[in-house]
Amino acid sequence: MTVPSHAHEMDSDTYRMAVRQLDLVAERLGLKPDVQDRLRLPKRCMVVSIPVQMDNGQTEVFIGYRVQHNLVLGPGKGGLRYHPSVHLGEVCALAMWMTWKCALVGLPFGGAKGGICCDPLAMSPGERERLTRRYTQEILLVIGPQVDILAPDVNTNEQTMAWIMDTYSMQVGYSVPGVVTGKPIVIGGSLGRREATGRGVVYCVQEACALQKIPLQGARIVVQGFGNVGSVTAALMNELGARVIAVSDVQGGVYHKNGLDIPRLLKHLQEKKTVAGFPEAEAITNADLLTLPCTILVPAALERQITADNAGKVQCRMLAEGANGPTTPEADMILRNRGIFVIPDILCNAGGVIVSYFEWVQDLQNYFWTETQINRRLKQVLIRAFREVYAEVQHKQVDMRTAALMLGVRRVANGTRVRGLFP
Repeated sequence: MTVPSHAHEMDSDTYRMAVRQLDLVAERLGLKPDVQDRLRLPKRCMVVSIPVQMDNGQTEVFIGYRVQHNLVLGPGKGGLRYHPSVHLGEVCALAMWMTWKCALVGLPFGGAKGGICCDPLAMSPGERERLTRRYTQEILLVIGPQVDILAPDVNTNEQTMAWIMDTYSMQVGYSVPGVVTGKPIVIGGSLGRREATGRGVVYCVQEACALQKIPLQGARIVVQGFGNVGSVTAALMNELGARVIAVSDVQGGVYHKNGLDIPRLLKHLQEKKTVAGFPEAEAITNADLLTLPCTILVPAALERQITADNAGKVQCRMLAEGANGPTTPEADMILRNRGIFVIPDILCNAGGVIVSYFEWVQDLQNYFWTETQINRRLKQVLIRAFREVYAEVQHKQVDMRTAALMLGVRRVANGTRVRGLFP
């Protein structure tokens, strides 16, 4: 499978994977070739250079991206990541997955994504602030509460969003909290937003366990990636009586066959900035962690972690995708043949964008909800989407990912058809 011939600058394994997923469901949906072609390519890609004065007085130039894949159903919505591996193809794929995710759970958003190729862990807070503010200035033309709304992603957080909101607001002359979501509560953030993605993963797992008749009490959980999503997922699973036996981050992993003491591990993480070296557990590599015998495996790190090379060695009953695109199409086929139940990323990790939508609505209305209201509404939206996907699985005799993609892609394709072509 190749990317569209005039899009070689976007060519990457991740973008090819996203296009292949689209092509597979487009065939099942009987999409017209012209609609399929429009959905394969992003509507808009902005590539910017970001000169930043570093603490040593030198100026370093970084490359940043903002991609809007599709705006048929509403303004763009998607995170901003800072990582050394960020490139245009990856950001295009992530924006495409955001399009299907928003459509699947019924949000009035299109898909977008942003990224800066940098190593934020090697930068001071001042350098990160200058990088963020200059990036915001460079993409100012294509963002806004009715245009494209940013959110945190890998290596970005509430503070990053606060800097973006402030920079945007300074340019227009008044405060615009709705330009970002995932910002601090004091400047218009939403209660429950930080935990929303991990909480959504747990809601999906609970629903899937009920369907599959797997008791969550005592279930053995493995979590790859212990950032915002992974740590919240592990903590909530632990509260529900599951045993989290292994977790990892970029610096390594830790394992305990009888279950890790999650509150103590979180304290260790706060002090050491990594789970590695936790004294009450054995060290384990990220690669070995993915193949541990367990009930539920939660990949919550970067994309393309479960591939044709290791899918045959995965030993879980259920795979709950906290990350975006952690499983390649080749691995999907292997997992399906092995009878492993997969909760796909565009459903499993949609909690973050759902509560981002709630935050955006609250900002536009200047009326804020309680955390109980937020969590109740999050659960309602996610469980409804989960049940729609499962109904599609049974009706069309397909796997969960195919069903989720079919629902998301169908809604965007229908919107494209109804809106027509301008001019």
